[in-house]
Amino acid sequence: MSAESTVLYDAPGPRARARNRVTAIVFVAILAAIAIYVISVLAANEQFTGEKWSPFVTWSTWTGYILPGLWRTLSAAAVSIVFSLILGAVLGIGRLSDHRWVRAVSGLFVEVFRAIPVLILMVFTWFLFAIYGIFPSSMLAFAAVVTGLTLYNGSVMAEILRSGINSLPKGQTEASMALGLRKSQMMRIVLLPQAITAMMPALISQMVVALKDSALGYIIGYSEVVRSGLLSASRYGNYIPALIVVAIIMILINFGLSNLATYVERRLRQGGRTSTAPADPEKTELAASENMP
Repeated sequence: MSAESTVLYDAPGPRARARNRVTAIVFVAILAAIAIYVISVLAANEQFTGEKWSPFVTWSTWTGYILPGLWRTLSAAAVSIVFSLILGAVLGIGRLSDHRWVRAVSGLFVEVFRAIPVLILMVFTWFLFAIYGIFPSSMLAFAAVVTGLTLYNGSVMAEILRSGINSLPKGQTEASMALGLRKSQMMRIVLLPQAITAMMPALISQMVVALKDSALGYIIGYSEVVRSGLLSASRYGNYIPALIVVAIIMILINFGLSNLATYVERRLRQGGRTSTAPADPEKTELAASENMP
């Protein structure tokens, strides 16, 4: 292998580097031309005038539309994320169970609800709750959004956790069995915490998906931030500025969650490297002694 090669591919030569630079310049120029055209069209339609943006410098627009919608978005996302983590842990562990019927039921649940689009789940649960009066009308849309998000994201998180547990070294399982831990204790004390640490970026990425998918509640009448932004736009006649403001809010929230994922993963990995003792020796020894005759 030559000195300019890497493990995965050969380093580009002078012609390839020049061709890559030209391709990048052309691509950036095309994107810049598209952006200039879109901005010019919006400007020609008076979308950047002060009159269109003035509602967002008044407190009444925020307290009457944007902030209430943002609160409903965050509340639905937060509740569904908590339930999704619980459901994902149960299903992920169920798919690794020693009992065949538990694995079959968990696998069927995961495969079915992971394949159904979130919007269909929301609409179906909304009609189900409405027909049988499971929730009051004021909570109907919220319950349907949370249920749809929980069923879908819980199934995805189950696969993430299962993959994380399967990726751990077999020595972890063998050492736990040598200590006399039962399967449930081994999963709770040893395997699951390490799997969560290893798959934390993927889990938080799925939380970002849950936050963005909460906007689908607009279809069933849930007044989240996108619907609230459109309601304010219908009053002031500034649909493009309203959607731009809502997009900026969602981008900032998702960017914050992504940075949180990076920070948590770094802290957890640093904690794992600096700790030389077992994570919780007293708890492990106590659990092992409970299984001794």
